[in-house]
Amino acid sequence: QVQLVESGGGLLQAGGSLRLSCAASRQTVNSYAMGWFRQAPGKEREFVAAISWSGSNTDYADSVKGRFTISRDNAKNTVYLQMNNLKPEDTAVYYCTAGQLGPWVPLDHKESYDYWGQGTQVTVSS
Repeated sequence: QVQLVESGGGLLQAGGSLRLSCAASRQTVNSYAMGWFRQAPGKEREFVAAISWSGSNTDYADSVKGRFTISRDNAKNTVYLQMNNLKPEDTAVYYCTAGQLGPWVPLDHKESYDYWGQGTQVTVSS
């Protein structure tokens, strides 16, 4: 079993920046793809960004491309999401996830992820 703990959420004004962190409880996660999804009130959980186990491949939702950057530090069992130029529509609970995705599985395929954190709230005011 892998536990994921997110941190770094908060309340800020539009145009600001935040960095989310997700620490995994086991080193085995270093062989997993990891990602971030978000869920706003009344909406389904949606893909934000993901990174392959090696860090060589990344994927982003169109809505965050050019503003968000995902990275990982396997020595620390941690994945990060740097969020810049935040907008009110980015307001949501952000969830970290990890999974052993097969080589042909897209990184944005939510159902392929095995483990989920409890989420961290990000609120962006206009």
